Amino acid sequence: MKTLFSMLVMCLLATGIYAQRIAVKSGSIDFLKNEKILTVKFTYNNMRVGKMTEEDYVSKKIIESNDKEPGKGDNWYKMWIDDRSNRFEPKFIELFDKIMSDKRGIELTENDGNRYVMTVNTHFTEPGFNVGVARKNASVSLVATIIDTETGKEIAVIIIDNSSANNFMGMDFDVAYRIQESYAKAGRELAKFLVKKLKL
Repeated sequence: MKTLFSMLVMCLLATGIYAQRIAVKSGSIDFLKNEKILTVKFTYNNMRVGKMTEEDYVSKKIIESNDKEPGKGDNWYKMWIDDRSNRFEPKFIELFDKIMSDKRGIELTENDGNRYVMTVNTHFTEPGFNVGVARKNASVSLVATIIDTETGKEIAVIIIDNSSANNFMGMDFDVAYRIQESYAKAGRELAKFLVKKLKL
């Protein structure tokens, strides 16, 4: 039994599972009690990818891929950028809305014109890997900063650390899928956090 437990712990460590943490770093989220819609923006400022800056990571991937096949690295970079608006951000919004709409009727929109704007900055991405015999989970860490556009003041800052949601059946071979599911979990868990905090 002790051996089985030890093996389970080792497997969990090997797959890189860390507890997700969400907290209000500053300000207050009480304003949400009277809101029905919130504009959301996504940024990727000063993002690190694994142990590298995004700039170094991207440069390395482009060179390696182009060395294998001319143009492959350029195509990879296009997908690296496009996946943000095509896959990651929509999943965050979809899962956030699924919880908040049911509980309070609050929804996110990417359209301007609303009083409150939440800028979600990804400052860390772990792409992870899955090569069949070994794997590492993907994860993202985000900071959501909410601004009152009428006053220009910062209302609240919320941190979302180590959001990781992978296919534990072992079928998450695609990097974009692994990252996409991490954003989905971030959106869902942020909504659940707000519901609990505000008792909505």
